[in-house]
Amino acid sequence: MMLRRGFILFLPRLVGLLVVACCSVSIVYMLACTPKGDNQQLALPRVHSPTVKEGYEAILQEREEQHRNYIISLKKQIAQLKAELQGRTKQLKNMQNQYPDPLDIQLDHSKPEQAQANLLAFLRSQVDKAEVHSGVKLSTEYAAVPFESFTLQKVYQLETGLTRHPEEKPVRKDKRDELVEVIELAVGSLNKPDGVSKAKPRLYTASDFVEGIYRTEKNKGTLYELTFKGDAKHQFKKIVLFRPFGPVMKVKNENINMADTLINVIVPLAKRASKFRQFMQNFREMGIQQDGRIHLTVVYFGKEQMSEVKSILENTSKSANFKNFTFIQLNEEFSRGKGLDIGARFWKGNNVVLFFCDVDIYFTAEFLNSCRLNTQPGKKVFYPVLFSQYNPSIIYGHHDSIPSLEQQLIIKKETGFWRDFGFGMTCQYRSDFINIGGFDLDIKGWGGEDVHLYRKYLHSNLMVIRTPVRGLFHLWHEKQCLDELTPEQYKMCMQSKAMNEASHGQLGMLVFKQEIETHLHRQKLSSKKT
Repeated sequence: MMLRRGFILFLPRLVGLLVVACCSVSIVYMLACTPKGDNQQLALPRVHSPTVKEGYEAILQEREEQHRNYIISLKKQIAQLKAELQGRTKQLKNMQNQYPDPLDIQLDHSKPEQAQANLLAFLRSQVDKAEVHSGVKLSTEYAAVPFESFTLQKVYQLETGLTRHPEEKPVRKDKRDELVEVIELAVGSLNKPDGVSKAKPRLYTASDFVEGIYRTEKNKGTLYELTFKGDAKHQFKKIVLFRPFGPVMKVKNENINMADTLINVIVPLAKRASKFRQFMQNFREMGIQQDGRIHLTVVYFGKEQMSEVKSILENTSKSANFKNFTFIQLNEEFSRGKGLDIGARFWKGNNVVLFFCDVDIYFTAEFLNSCRLNTQPGKKVFYPVLFSQYNPSIIYGHHDSIPSLEQQLIIKKETGFWRDFGFGMTCQYRSDFINIGGFDLDIKGWGGEDVHLYRKYLHSNLMVIRTPVRGLFHLWHEKQCLDELTPEQYKMCMQSKAMNEASHGQLGMLVFKQEIETHLHRQKLSSKKT
């Protein structure tokens, strides 16, 4: 009974102690989870504090003050960030005004001074963007833009193609003029008085030029580094020049409707009926079925295999319901130039695009559109660079079988080359061909007539569009260089034949075939012994 009475008396005290303990734990939790001010520490009310309640109120007031200070600090930081952002925005705007975007440069003739200032600012920015003062990080070894070197007489170039040489005199007038201008500017800069030295300056001339290097970054400009002889034996002067490219400017914006533009494909032919059958398969698929705006003119020399060729043409006409063709037969020796000339002049309709073609050519419907888009009467003629196929028996000699023709027509260095020395496949309007005088009909046999016509266009006011195209292929066939050709024609024929077989690497494998087989045989013997 007494124990029960004592427990009842002790229970209120126990509840009070629990309440105090819970409050203390809450205060400790708040202090631990709230960020502290600088060099500030909080503590529980000490034993000598007035009361627990007053200590708790003091702590709450102190925490409120800390929160207030914390909020004020955050507001200050936000204000600083806003000010910094405004400063950066203003700085960026100034840079954009100083170096305007190429498409935003307005060469307003009503304000010539502002237009000139904008243009000069842009050109200066090109120097800063280009790799002139320092290098840039590149992803691979192939990303570097190589320099080409030059002297007063020669240019040493990496990208030679098939018609240029590793060392040559600059043939193109624009390249000659460019390098002469650069050397003259460098000499003028060297002879310009510096205003510091009182000694009589040396007079530099082009003969002091030792060598130069240059490279072009397509969207920035051309960098030139020129070295001249110095005042002593082992001293040199170096001049660095930069030709910045100007901003991109819109020249023309036009709609082109080619729906009614007809192409007359003219093919001169003698014999070669099997090749003509292959050509007609391509013509039917790409010209008749996919394009549909096409006419075919075949100019046939002689009578041998003529009936077979006419039969192939008539069968295609019936099966494809195709009536737009002309067959012209000539009883004389084959002449490519004469056949094309007669075929072009035979046309009696409206002005038409002429595509001079050969029987060993494969074209796509996309190429026919390129033919239309790159010709314009009285303005433009089109000289595409076609992709010439290597000998399939060499390319695919290690395969079980040679792939189909469509699978062979891929543009890779192992399968062929850009035929940049050939000018036979060309598109032009008939009016331009007639006005230029057509082909030289005195040229007989193979080669020469296409170059002669090409030069006529170059000497005229017409624009010649010369570019590689992905939809025009020269199919491999064995070349026969006849004895009756002139020495110049025979040389051209043999050069074409040599280029036509395989790549350097593939021809090298053929040359060293015996050594390779001997090596493999030794390897087998060695593996058997072990």
